[in-house]
Amino acid sequence: MNNARQSLIRILQNAYSGELAAAYAYRGHWKSLEKSSKEREKIKQIEAEEWTHRKAVGKWLKELNAEPRKIKEAVFWTIGRTLGNECFLSGWFFPMYFAGRLESGNVKEYEDAAAFAKELEMPQCFDELMEMARVEQEHEDFFRAIVAKHRLLPITRKFFRWS
Repeated sequence: MNNARQSLIRILQNAYSGELAAAYAYRGHWKSLEKSSKEREKIKQIEAEEWTHRKAVGKWLKELNAEPRKIKEAVFWTIGRTLGNECFLSGWFFPMYFAGRLESGNVKEYEDAAAFAKELEMPQCFDELMEMARVEQEHEDFFRAIVAKHRLLPITRKFFRWS
């Protein structure tokens, strides 16, 4: 098995589980916000996009004759559910801040995966992964804009870097 294929499978397995955690975390997040909040609808949309990404990543794993890692699935299910429930306790700033940081990593992850797909001469996979990277960038931009003027941002940046 060549390195590009192994690397693509590893990234897709991680992304598959990561999308699970993100979707459940976003579900808790939007449910914790006021019903009249405009952010609530946007985060609900982001949750739906994470489920769409998970389905697409799963399709490419099958195409590569690979499967998700069961342990990682269980761990990330737990993380997503826990983070979703924490949103009811923590207020909105920290979930928004850390969601943006996670989305930033997802952009890079999908771009790296796309590069391996290109190397493997999988143009449809490449295109789909680049589109997912673009959508993840939109998610990051949304969260970055939400927290941009919050009073906790300067303090938080001292402890947690976000490029």
